[in-house]
Amino acid sequence: MIRSIYLIRHGETEWSLSGQHTGRTDIGLTANGEAQARRLRPLLQGVDFAHVFTSPATRARQTCLLAGLSDAAQVEPDLVEWDYGEYEGKRSADIRLTMPDWNVFRDGAPGGETCDQIAERADHLIARLRGLNGNIALFSHGQFGPSLAARWIGLPVVEAAHLYLDTASLSVLGTNPHHPEISIIRSWNIVPPNA
Repeated sequence: MIRSIYLIRHGETEWSLSGQHTGRTDIGLTANGEAQARRLRPLLQGVDFAHVFTSPATRARQTCLLAGLSDAAQVEPDLVEWDYGEYEGKRSADIRLTMPDWNVFRDGAPGGETCDQIAERADHLIARLRGLNGNIALFSHGQFGPSLAARWIGLPVVEAAHLYLDTASLSVLGTNPHHPEISIIRSWNIVPPNA
């Protein structure tokens, strides 16, 4: 039985800093992103992880390494960020110049993944995670992470718009201790303080 799922967003990249959507473009962490990832280590050190999974993206794998969990990590393709298609590398503000009401969690991305495809990918991953025991660490991204959390608690992907994640943040998913059939968000968007 799962005890807790520790959902970690990767550290800062040049594109997360500029607000550009980074789906399939594989870029690494900035120096600040590396420092952010190292600051996650004390939050994760005392946890006994039975499983550690990381997105195949360099930024997620670097965060996993610098947070001290790479020795046990397995690459999990379902943790990859949303495929933004034609919106790859663009900022939301720029997209809204031609699509004023655009919201990735409602509208998806032309030439990329739809909300239904994201929900299906998240549900597929959740079904596999539910078959595991112990604490699980997941290194993922700023828009797939909230989508996964929304699906964990039974909400449609559109509701993930309310679950913002900072870079190098930690969130914890689990179940209600009195009603284990009810999935919950234990904590959200914890950012370690600067040293």
